Amino acid sequence: MSQTLLISVFAAASLSGAFTEIGRDFERAHPGARVRLNFAGTPQLVAQLEQGATADVFASADERWMQHLSEGGRLTAPGETFARNRLVFIVPRTNPARIGRLQDLARPGVKLVIGAETVPVGHYGREMLAKLANSPGFGSDFARRALANVVSQEENVKAVLGKVQIGEADAGICYRSDVTAPVARYVRVLEIPDPANVVASYPIAVLAAGTQPDLARQFVTHVLSAEGQRVLAKHGLIPIGSRAP
Repeated sequence: MSQTLLISVFAAASLSGAFTEIGRDFERAHPGARVRLNFAGTPQLVAQLEQGATADVFASADERWMQHLSEGGRLTAPGETFARNRLVFIVPRTNPARIGRLQDLARPGVKLVIGAETVPVGHYGREMLAKLANSPGFGSDFARRALANVVSQEENVKAVLGKVQIGEADAGICYRSDVTAPVARYVRVLEIPDPANVVASYPIAVLAAGTQPDLARQFVTHVLSAEGQRVLAKHGLIPIGSRAP
């Protein structure tokens, strides 16, 4: 009986749908291999690695945390960008706060939920709010007023989605790819103008402390392949060959 080779992949929460499918495809293409996926907020994954968790591949939702691991000598090679994403605002389908335009998000009394500043979606979201504040029709204090409405800062983007879906918040900031068909039954999307939006870059790398370096490199190659990119696009991410907004 052939031995099963287990590869452990730590990936940002916003990749859960895409990487679950990619993991299944990889197993079919590599008989005897099994992919174990661990999804969480990017800084949570980094903390797990620094506290002794072992993994073979790390896929981050931003460059900052990948660079952090690189500086700590935890990568076999620099991370490679494999996908991009962009931000949207979401409101509950019932829209209790009657939010009709982006400017309404800074209205007193609106309950806004965002990612914590250490989380990529939270970092990107604050950058986007600052860009909106410099856009015509928003006012220079837009970001300050919107951030004053924040009632919760979450550790990953799925938690932001959850609070908006169940009506604990009037609005939230998430990735476009997170608004899947099941989620869209419960939320409405407010698009952000391209000049004010922030394009998120997702890098992937093989971890130096992993137990399956050859298989890990093959997994990274699969993610970067045409088939891997097709799956990422299917799940709402922007393939690296596409022109980002």
